Amino acid sequence: MDKFEGFPAQGFGFFRELAVNNNRKWFEAHKQDYLDYLQTPAVAFLVELGERLKSFVPGIAYDTRTNGAGSIMRLYRDIRFSKDKSPYKTHLGINWWEGSGKGSPGFHFFIDADGAAMHSGYHEFDKPMLDAFRQAAADDRTGRQFQQAISKLTKSGDYQVGGEQLKRVPPGYDPEHPRGDLLRYKGLWVRSPHLRPTELESRSLIDICLKHCRAMAPVHRWFVEVHQAA
Repeated sequence: MDKFEGFPAQGFGFFRELAVNNNRKWFEAHKQDYLDYLQTPAVAFLVELGERLKSFVPGIAYDTRTNGAGSIMRLYRDIRFSKDKSPYKTHLGINWWEGSGKGSPGFHFFIDADGAAMHSGYHEFDKPMLDAFRQAAADDRTGRQFQQAISKLTKSGDYQVGGEQLKRVPPGYDPEHPRGDLLRYKGLWVRSPHLRPTELESRSLIDICLKHCRAMAPVHRWFVEVHQAA
């Protein structure tokens, strides 16, 4: 496997052109560009960062398959239930996880024409994880631990916390709960500062992402413990 040397600048150009030519004919004519400038370096990046992550997250796992069954997300969109019938995504996602499968907590990397960012957490909790998250967030000990981890992260730099929220604290919990804001989340993620395209074009991206994963590790670890209890 080739050593990771950065994402070539042509990959960002590919995404920009795909955004205005999102059709099968154009993609098939430029598929090799996608493979050369995005998918191939993505696999090298996946492996090298995954091995480096093991220094402080020993249980981290990844899968080099590129058919949608592994860590590299498919570029093809599922348009069956979508009004937007554009067949291709204009971004690429890469996942590392800790647990029994890809639905487990982990770190996520998303790259598009404008740059990239590292994430940790959940876009949306499934029912068992949602119940476990709420119980842990409401608990004085574990809830305070999570709140402290989030606060430390956001104060350390341009990290963001996001996720869809209910308008009110869910039934069964005190509407005036001191962590009511956390209890309203239907999914919660933390995101690194934005990485510019120029930062992605060299090997230094590995060290940059490793630094951000290390900063987000307490949040990841909390999610791992909650997921195990789900």
